Amino acid sequence: MQFYLDGYRPGDPELLPAAPGAYTPGDPLPETVDVLVVGTGPAGCVLGAQLAAFPGIRTRIVERREGPLLRGQADGVACRTVEMFQAFGLATSMLAEAYWVNESVFWSPDEADPSRIVRTGRVQDTEDGLSEMPHLIVNQARLQEYLLERMRKSPTRIEPDYGVEFVTLAVEPTGDHPVLVTLRRGDDEFQVRAKYVVGCDGARSAVRTAIGRQLRGDAANHAWGVLDIFAVTDYPDWRMKSFIQSAHAGNILLIPREGGNMVRLYVDLGEVTDREEHKQITSDQVIATAQQVLSPYQLDVCEIVWFSVYEVGQRLTDKFDDVPAAEVGSRLPHVFIAGDACHTHSAKAGQGMNVSMQDGFNLGWKLAAVLEGRSAPDLLHTYSAERQAIAQDLIDFDKAWSATIARQPIDPAHPELGGIEAGELQAAFLESGRYTAGLATQYEPSVLTGEAVHQSLATGFPLGMRFHSAPVVRIGDAKNVELGHTHEADGRWRLYAFADAGGSRAAALFEHLQRVVLPRFTPAGAAPDAVLDVRAIFPQGHRELNVIDLPQVLRPQRGRLGLRDYEKAFATDTKAGIDIFDERGVDRTAGALVIVRPDQYVAHVISLDALDELDAFLAGFLLEAK
Repeated sequence: MQFYLDGYRPGDPELLPAAPGAYTPGDPLPETVDVLVVGTGPAGCVLGAQLAAFPGIRTRIVERREGPLLRGQADGVACRTVEMFQAFGLATSMLAEAYWVNESVFWSPDEADPSRIVRTGRVQDTEDGLSEMPHLIVNQARLQEYLLERMRKSPTRIEPDYGVEFVTLAVEPTGDHPVLVTLRRGDDEFQVRAKYVVGCDGARSAVRTAIGRQLRGDAANHAWGVLDIFAVTDYPDWRMKSFIQSAHAGNILLIPREGGNMVRLYVDLGEVTDREEHKQITSDQVIATAQQVLSPYQLDVCEIVWFSVYEVGQRLTDKFDDVPAAEVGSRLPHVFIAGDACHTHSAKAGQGMNVSMQDGFNLGWKLAAVLEGRSAPDLLHTYSAERQAIAQDLIDFDKAWSATIARQPIDPAHPELGGIEAGELQAAFLESGRYTAGLATQYEPSVLTGEAVHQSLATGFPLGMRFHSAPVVRIGDAKNVELGHTHEADGRWRLYAFADAGGSRAAALFEHLQRVVLPRFTPAGAAPDAVLDVRAIFPQGHRELNVIDLPQVLRPQRGRLGLRDYEKAFATDTKAGIDIFDERGVDRTAGALVIVRPDQYVAHVISLDALDELDAFLAGFLLEAK
């Protein structure tokens, strides 16, 4: 983290200087805003945290609740989400506080005595090499607090306006702020005009209704009781993620929680035949079912922190914005929906909250790019196009995975009734690892994602997938770092140049970037890396390179004092024997240029000397600076 670019300032370096017009507590909602976010769920908080980084963008967030979420709801944080939190500067705190899911265990009925459960399997939760980040468990309320704190420390000092309910909206055909939004506080209705509105207001989204979208799909028809509890038990895997199948009482998904003692139980309550009856189920009934499933082990519940009974189907809207498919070529979107407002999942795959946050990350940098004039407004069409397809893929996975978890074990006495065999659930879990880690997302070729013509130059950075970090050594101070952790959630594109063995191709690229590319897309008076952040990785050891000899594009001068940046050049880690070129399949002789989007997904892989191709690709989504 660099925090003295404009000279020394005391205090918390994460508390950035307030921008002119920054929010102060008690400020009323203005008559006009650039972006109005409705809802402070996971998608809304990520979107707010992303937009908070841009002082020139007026963002406000409204929430009908009277205050922030305090407990309950989602808890699983996928590896990919932790990678994203690293870009927001929040991963360190989360890693220290969260429960780490290191292993998962599987329990099934004892063949000798089906009334008892026995451990039948134990596996590593996340496959080696998928991510440098672990799978975590953090209460959704706490996770949202991290993001809210990020907003408070941003230059804009954004705070949600609680107790404000969205009523409706209308999109007018002209005007700088074409979305007229009606809101309610108590008994008083009032209106705000916005350039863009984003509905992050859950599965019953009023914003979705206002733009005529509907969630479509099937009800799960299967109920689960959810409890966050403190308990005393002799069940030996109380602090291990557990898939527990009983012969006749149902199934449990057990998730240890942060703090060392709290545990979440997802208790299978069976098929829904009478929804009104299921609404009457009590926590005592769910605990009694859990006690039967865990037999012969005892479960003495000391305190219930949160309880709910739910039946969530997999549902999806056909589009995530207000533009009908037939009008995409003639109309620009101004209203968007994200998270549960446009897709719902079961809790068993642990993807609902994670996918929702990726929605917010995807949309946030695009809104900022358009509002700051770096990209044309038609860029916003890519949000629905990209995220709707990803949501559909994950819903298909979630249906299969949820059905697998809900299946009962085969009864040896009645095999004709069917069921799941011992070990089958464990096998399905291992096969689904990339999905549950949040790493299966791959965007299709588009204006933002190139064709895989040069993929062979860097096979470990698949186009359309997230940039997979690896260890390197920073040349300026010989510090071991993760290359992917240089990526901040600041709306900038990253250009990672993996230098060729001879160095001539990389040298020509750096000259072209300095002389042609950066001046073309960087606004006058802005930092040289304000739009395109160029980084280099050299195949030599760091002691073989002299930071003073690096090209100007890798040593830009920034900030009020014009201080040099010493953190843009890296070398392979010869001491630890971890060579990023080998780890990520980068051609050591030819090198490669890996272009990465602001949301950490690989946009293109091209040859270092494909200068015309580079220029054309960037011009596809960036406007020339004025």
